[in-house]
Amino acid sequence: MPNVVRWWSSSSDTDRLYLYTRWTFYSFLGALPFFALALVDGGAEPAPPHGVGLFMAACAATAAGSIVVARTGLAAHRRDEPLPVLPVVAAFAAAGVTAGVGVWALRGDGPTPVVFWAVALPLGTVLTACSTVWTTRRLCPPAIVIGVLSAFVAYLDGAGAPAAAVLAVVLSVTVLAVVTGFRFSVWVLDVVREMARSREVQLHLAVAEERLRFARDLHDVMGRDLSTIAVKSQLAAELVRRGHAGAADELADISRIAEGSLREVREVVRGYRSADLASELAGARSVLRAAGVACTVVGEGAGTGLPEQLHAALGWVVREAVTNVLRHSSAAACTITLTVTEREVRLTVVNDGAGDEGAGWGSGLTGLAERLAALDGRLRAESDAGTFTVDARLPAGAAA
Repeated sequence: MPNVVRWWSSSSDTDRLYLYTRWTFYSFLGALPFFALALVDGGAEPAPPHGVGLFMAACAATAAGSIVVARTGLAAHRRDEPLPVLPVVAAFAAAGVTAGVGVWALRGDGPTPVVFWAVALPLGTVLTACSTVWTTRRLCPPAIVIGVLSAFVAYLDGAGAPAAAVLAVVLSVTVLAVVTGFRFSVWVLDVVREMARSREVQLHLAVAEERLRFARDLHDVMGRDLSTIAVKSQLAAELVRRGHAGAADELADISRIAEGSLREVREVVRGYRSADLASELAGARSVLRAAGVACTVVGEGAGTGLPEQLHAALGWVVREAVTNVLRHSSAAACTITLTVTEREVRLTVVNDGAGDEGAGWGSGLTGLAERLAALDGRLRAESDAGTFTVDARLPAGAAA
């Protein structure tokens, strides 16, 4: 049981909804024999035992065929493929046989109030299974045919023409409401899957944008200097070949440019890897919103007077917490709160949609805890009811 709970908590919302939708179909379709048993009990006259047994067996076969159609349809729908014809034809054939056996088994000497359900239930069950792939427009004609056919059976059983006409409308609407309700569940699954796909694309775009920014910085720093070094190297080689004294000056200039370029590259890398609280808060807000996560920062201005060491440490907390939100959760909202008092500086990052974050401390949180411990600080990270909290506390005099 703990493994099942852990698997459920670590699954994405799309996987959970898919599992719920699939077993909703299976449960409804598999309940056909129980509905048939209710028809047998609701008949005006006792049905013959052999007829009841044959009807129940046919209902079980129809339910099994419908589950096969639903399973095949959900798999085909996930791959954007049409519903295979053979399982559908076999399931409708079984439903037709079930309807015939049900009418024969339930029909008495006079009008039977439940005989038309023997037609509507098995055929409607198979049509519900087809709603995994078929659109609402395609489901409407078969639903109307099932309603009219069931009403026609009631008319042959002794119901009057006006009553049969009203029954045809009612049954058509009922069958259509059931199949469109299940079709709506599939549509919701499509929407959630598309949202998850869009969020993944947004995350990739955010990473690509950061890579492009770093590439632009390197190009701006290295492009001009490398071009200058290449030109001066050719000039120095030519001067050496001709024996001119200016070659030494050119080589010294090349060395100076190389050292300056190396210094600028180090500054770019330092700016990329170092953590500053203000810039990290701005970056967290930007990347989380780009990923579709509502980000709220409380007390951002409270950290303006903090020492540089606290700024860097808290910046690392923001970076690691936001990384966990993007990589290990399906969060919809994230709140970052900074509180500064005379004795303590506290930074709290709370997000919903916690997944594997709460499974244990990874290397990122472990390294972060060690970084804070060097400043006499402490880190707490815990998951509670789908909410993950990272709480970092540093003494106000930690910089000393």
